[in-house]
Parts: sequence; C-alpha cells; structure tokens
Amino acid sequence: MRRSRTTAYVTSLLLAVGVALTGAATAQASGTVAATGYVALGDSYSSGVGAGSYISSSGDCLRSTKAYPYLWAAAHSPSSFDFTACSGARTGDVLANQLGPLSSSTGIVSLSIGGNDAGFADVMTTCVLQSDSGCLSRIATAKAYVDSTLPGQLDSVYSAISSKAPAAHVVVLGYPRFYKLGATCLGLSDTKRAAINGAADYLDSAIAKRAADHGFTFGDVRSTFTGHELCSGSAWLHSLNLLNITESYHPTAAGHSGGYLPVFTSAA
Repeated sequence: MRRSRTTAYVTSLLLAVGVALTGAATAQASGTVAATGYVALGDSYSSGVGAGSYISSSGDCLRSTKAYPYLWAAAHSPSSFDFTACSGARTGDVLANQLGPLSSSTGIVSLSIGGNDAGFADVMTTCVLQSDSGCLSRIATAKAYVDSTLPGQLDSVYSAISSKAPAAHVVVLGYPRFYKLGATCLGLSDTKRAAINGAADYLDSAIAKRAADHGFTFGDVRSTFTGHELCSGSAWLHSLNLLNITESYHPTAAGHSGGYLPVFTSAA
C-alpha cells in the first residue's frame, strides 16, 4: 500500500512538472513575434520611379503601386509591409531616413542602393551632353569612387540593417544594363552605350561582393532585362525624356513586373 501511494505521488509530481514546463514553453512561444514583416528600402529603382501610379502620400519619394516591392507584398501578404524606398536616395539617406520600420519581427528586406552615390545621374547627363571622351572620363571617375568609397558606405548600410533586423533575409537588388549593343538606335554613340553598360556591370559587381560578405543575397536583374534594354525595340527602361527628366533611364512598370519582381521573388 505504501509503495502504491509513493508511485502515485511520483506520477502526480511528474505530471505537474510536465504541465508546468509545457505551459512555460507555450507562454514563451506566444511571446515571440514571428519574423514575417517586409521592409522595402532603397533608391528610385526600388521606389518605382518610372513605373507611374505614384502613391500621393509618398511625395517626392515617388513610391509606386507598380514597383516590385508593392507587387511582391500584394502577392505574398506579409504580416506587415513598410515601403520607405525613396527617389534620389543615397546610402546616407537610407541610414538617416529609412530604417525606422526595421525590427526583430522583420523577416524580409529588399534594397537597391549605390547608384546615386556613384554619380549615376551625372554620368548620364555627361554622356548625353558631352563627347565620347568626356563620357568615358566621367565613367572612369565613377568607377574610382566605386573602388575607393562605395564599399565602406555599403558596409555601413548593411551592418545597420543586420543590427536592427537580425532575423531578416536581406535581398540586395542590382541595376540593369541600359543598352542593347549593335542595334541601330538614335541617340548615344556605340562607344558611350558600351561604356555605360560596363559601368553598370562594374557597380553591380561591387554591390554583389559587399552583399555576399554580409551574408545577404544579391538579386541580379541583368538577365531578366536582357532583350529589353534601350535600343532593343522592347525596352523596359525609359530613354531620355525631356518632358519628364526624373523618369529618364528608370524601369517602366513592365521593368518592375517582368524584370525586378521575378528576381526578387526567386531570391526571397
């Protein structure tokens, strides 16, 4: 009889401990927020300049409902979606103005940045207005900046993202080549077109290396834009538009849905 009581006591004690542990585990799990939110950072290639359908509340940032971040969020319904990418943004702007929504609950981050730091707009202006030699000289200056200064600026942004959103999978999107070479096309010379494409490759290579060193995924859009460059006859990029300079040399809505979105979806 005494042995039976002892067994019953031990059994009850084990059950009580089991319930307590299960309860503690459940409470701990319920207190943990799943990292499933999506934050879209970056410059005009992420905000959607050139895609139209701009969100009025985004002001000069020109965020578009046809930009790849908005399209991806609509298709995948993340637990939260914060769209802070902004036209004209440089690495310092991302650090100062875009990282607020990042947190431990952020599960996915997209980002395109570095083109404005390297002087993208000035390169295109120089190549449009000046001679071949002037264009090549300006591109050489941009490449030197990419070598000497941009890696450190990217490191600062990438490290800040990791610090603020430690559970996030970060996808860094690159930039497309602008021109189909060897095609009959009004505008820039073949020399300028080839040099601009080479500059895009140079920038993408630098960004991809820094992204890899931080454990991020690089989304290379050059393959999806192949056949849809300027001078291809089926361009997913705006050419120079004097009536809307801001949209010049940016992806169209088709460039976002057909060029950027599939790459991001695959990488995410």
